[in-house]
Amino acid sequence: MMKQIIKHIRVLTTIIIMLLNLAFLVSCEKMVFEEETDNNPKNNFDFLWNEVDGKYAFLQYKNVNWDSIYEIYSAKIYEDIPEDSLFLVLGQMLNELRDGHVNLFSEFNISRYDISLLGPVNIDERIVKEFYLGTNYYITCCFEHNFIKGNQIGYIQISSFYYSEITEEEIDYLLNRYKDTKGLIIDIRQNGGGYVTNVFYLLSLFSNDSRLLYSTQIKTGPDAEDFSTLSEVYSTPRDGETYDGKIAILTDRGSYSASSFFSVCTYAYDNVFLVGDTTGGGLGLPNGGQLPNGWTYRFSITRTIAVDGGNYESGVPPDYTVILDEDASQTGIDNVIEFASIRILE
Repeated sequence: MMKQIIKHIRVLTTIIIMLLNLAFLVSCEKMVFEEETDNNPKNNFDFLWNEVDGKYAFLQYKNVNWDSIYEIYSAKIYEDIPEDSLFLVLGQMLNELRDGHVNLFSEFNISRYDISLLGPVNIDERIVKEFYLGTNYYITCCFEHNFIKGNQIGYIQISSFYYSEITEEEIDYLLNRYKDTKGLIIDIRQNGGGYVTNVFYLLSLFSNDSRLLYSTQIKTGPDAEDFSTLSEVYSTPRDGETYDGKIAILTDRGSYSASSFFSVCTYAYDNVFLVGDTTGGGLGLPNGGQLPNGWTYRFSITRTIAVDGGNYESGVPPDYTVILDEDASQTGIDNVIEFASIRILE
């Protein structure tokens, strides 16, 4: 199975390389352009604005009037503007995109947009550790896990996908430990993302067949539908056993990037459902370049289409919306976990 996953990752990588090929060629042209462009505040501003205008994948999706943004922020640029003030203006302009994958990088600062602040934190880590995982919980690579509800449910918390590589042996261990449970709860609340490859390893828990997970396109021009043809992405079959019980995925606005990919991929599985708050989104692949003054930037240049045809860049909605009850937390109860448990055991 590991060889098949590696093959799958290579295929996915090939797709991404093909999708980025156009952007790479354009960036090569821009490198020459940058060398010939005067390094002054107005040129840096115009360069960044034009890059976003032609390549950012979600201007129309987010109803951003980029021409109006130009008028607002170009008026703040003047010849002798200090570097830190220029950086602030450019960063504020980029934040109009409301995208956690959009950044400007300099030697003294990094602009950013924190998606997780748009919604309530839907988890109390102390409650989870003390009343659900317990003191003797297991740590297996990026998984913190234990039995709950009288050993009827396996609870698995994944705080980040920034783990070098989930292995087949680790997936086998989870399957073996929780094979006799009635369901699993996989908690990715406040998981800000990481390596998408780990999403595919984790999905091998769910099925031993190959199925369509989502499709992806790259932005090819400034018009609303200037996108490449759809490239389909499939799951990798698992050689051994898989988990066929109910699986609840817990999400909140802090579930971003790879966590949103994981959430949207679950649409392909009938035994999996989402509980909590809408994820933070972040389903576009970021790419970037360099301004004439040497600062670098990145923004999303692809869009992801779910198996139901939806574009969930702004967040993957849950099947059941459940917001953490602070009063319940005071008594040691996580009502999001409790709701998922009821749905599994009913």
